[in-house]
Amino acid sequence: MVELAIKIRDEALKLGYEKCGIIKVDEMYDYEDRLNERIEKVPITKGFYSRYYNFAHLQDTYPWAKSIVVCIRRYDNYHVPEHLQGVIGKTYMFDNRVDENSKEFQDGLKFEKYMQGLGIKVHTERKFGVTGMRWAALKAGLGIIRRNNFFYTEKGSWLTIEAWVIDKELEYKETPNIRPCSEKCNLCIKACPSKSLSEPYTMNPLTCVSCLTTFAGRDMPNEIFKEAMGDWVYGCDVCQDSCPMNKNKWIGNEEFPNLEEISSKISLEKIIKMDYDFLENVLQKKFWYIPKDDVWKWKVNAINAMINNYKEEYKASIYDALEDSHEKVREMADFAIKKLSI
Repeated sequence: MVELAIKIRDEALKLGYEKCGIIKVDEMYDYEDRLNERIEKVPITKGFYSRYYNFAHLQDTYPWAKSIVVCIRRYDNYHVPEHLQGVIGKTYMFDNRVDENSKEFQDGLKFEKYMQGLGIKVHTERKFGVTGMRWAALKAGLGIIRRNNFFYTEKGSWLTIEAWVIDKELEYKETPNIRPCSEKCNLCIKACPSKSLSEPYTMNPLTCVSCLTTFAGRDMPNEIFKEAMGDWVYGCDVCQDSCPMNKNKWIGNEEFPNLEEISSKISLEKIIKMDYDFLENVLQKKFWYIPKDDVWKWKVNAINAMINNYKEEYKASIYDALEDSHEKVREMADFAIKKLSI
């Protein structure tokens, strides 16, 4: 079994993963304790976190599962379009989970096929993961979780974690040699725009800017954190950008498939002018945290960003939004005009 675990690890590295580890499924049991701790600290998050308890008891869903293969791949090799920096979160720009054009997506399929070729039953969930991904990577010794809640290797936090449950009882762990966060460092907490990150190793996802610009924020004129959202239209990188352990770690010398073409069509003014066919069938496929029925949210978020850092050239776009086909966009445009007195 040790030989089989090493074969799996070696194949992962051959395919370009930075690290690979294997843990037994019962090592995820204490993930439930972590969820309880989060809810105890921020009780309002109970509804949000309750959906993740099944991640701690994988055999309830997959009775045949015995181990979890965890792999890490970096995305800091990709070039960030300058005009999208601080507007769209980097993890979403380089999201390979459902992008079949990306090498990373295809490599994931190859890796899964390789394990199946070894006679292993395999299952994954590409969008949100088959288990608590950061906790599984921590258990495998692939890195550490820092005070901003993100998972880090020696090279920083700009990474994607993938995991597969398998029907073989295997184990392969590393021992990370990474300097922990200083107890005196609170740069990420100080930088958090909405104070969602209120203390180390915890957060309120319901007030996180990344959540407000994607899953939540459906009543933007009355959203109490709309000013904290600043220029962000989709996602937020502030707590990672402010972390000294990420300083000078971004490489950015490769182009992500099709990103340049899509990014050339994105600006605050262009978002407001976008037709809904493009929003639903092009932009939503790339940035899928906003579902098709809610793509109007792109326009609302763009108007909110215009309000937060208003420029005179935004005036025409805001007035154009008064004629939008969606009520929520018209409502936000009317709010902006009154708020800005334009």
